[in-house]
Amino acid sequence: MTDSRNILLIVSGGIAAYKALDLIRRLDERQIGVQCILTAAGSKFVTPLSLSALSGKKVYTDLFSLTDEQEMGHIRLSREADLIVVAPATANLIAKAANGIGDDLASTVLLAADKPVLFVPSMNARMWQHPATQRNLAQLGQDGAQFLPPNDGDLACGEIGTGRMAETGQILERVESLVSHKEGMLGSVTALVTSGPTYEPIDPVRYIGNHSSGKQGHAIAQALVQYGAKVTLVTGPTHEPDPPGATIVRITTAKEMMEACLNCLPVDVAVCAAAVGDWRIEATAEKKIKRGGNAKTFDLVENADILKHISAENQNRPELVVGFAAETENVIENATNKRAAKGCDWIIANDVSNGTKVFGGIDNKVHLIDHSGAEEWPQISKIAVADRLAKKIVSQLKSNKRL
Repeated sequence: MTDSRNILLIVSGGIAAYKALDLIRRLDERQIGVQCILTAAGSKFVTPLSLSALSGKKVYTDLFSLTDEQEMGHIRLSREADLIVVAPATANLIAKAANGIGDDLASTVLLAADKPVLFVPSMNARMWQHPATQRNLAQLGQDGAQFLPPNDGDLACGEIGTGRMAETGQILERVESLVSHKEGMLGSVTALVTSGPTYEPIDPVRYIGNHSSGKQGHAIAQALVQYGAKVTLVTGPTHEPDPPGATIVRITTAKEMMEACLNCLPVDVAVCAAAVGDWRIEATAEKKIKRGGNAKTFDLVENADILKHISAENQNRPELVVGFAAETENVIENATNKRAAKGCDWIIANDVSNGTKVFGGIDNKVHLIDHSGAEEWPQISKIAVADRLAKKIVSQLKSNKRL
């Protein structure tokens, strides 16, 4: 592999494997060299000869081929690439990579990799949504892997949902940003993301809080990092892993979040995904309040409005301010009114009423609301929502001549 820009393409077993053939051809048009690994399951859909004819290089399949180990070796395969792309990435291979299993050439190369890895998943919608798959994706994200989530639509199995491998053009765009000498599509962009709940103390033991898990905010921070942005994540208490590559600022209260956000300004983009407490106790008790015969009452005061404050900034206002609206009724109407009241550019509205399982869940169904109206997104994973939002941010900044 002598080209100055080279990728190692791992083709695993799925009907979308045929897209790898077009991907190789179009990468070659862009003078990006491709070396291929084909899994045993992948060979049921495409042949080594097809991949070799398009790439102009030998295709590797067997971990235990003595000749291949002498000539190339699985370590050299991973070392001589600028980027490793797994397309299609099956649930099986994702699970192996997340759990450090190396029982064939593809999984062993991923285990030995010291270069960026881009997973392009393709699978049945229920397999994609399964908690085990989402846990594995979260683990890989924590380990530094990148993703191009699947699209929604008709699936080869006859079902409809999220699971279609990203189109070739989408893959090319991400690959080119990763193998170029640029930081990425958002390489010159600074971003602030807020995530998780805030806790407002009643006394040293108790607090007022909410059910936000931070999954969506953390996923957005990770997606923006993967697109090359310099991200600061201001997060309330959460059990979510820190997104690799982001600067993490941990807070507890809404007041602390406000201070942390103001300290981050100026930034180019602000995404306020945190569920910030609207009120706090006016007088927090210094000692634990003991149970008594009478019911306790507390006076509440409003917290500062972080989203409104950032949107109203004069010199330090971000070019793009995105807020979230967690609603339990009249979702679009309430979110549209919130956008007008806060002065932000976009509002991401979702329904968090009982039964939706949005808080703490892996899926989300949102509407993006801007000055022109509401754009409905299908129910997809929070990782996919984050990726889709990151793409919208890229498109918006390009239209503003910022990129």
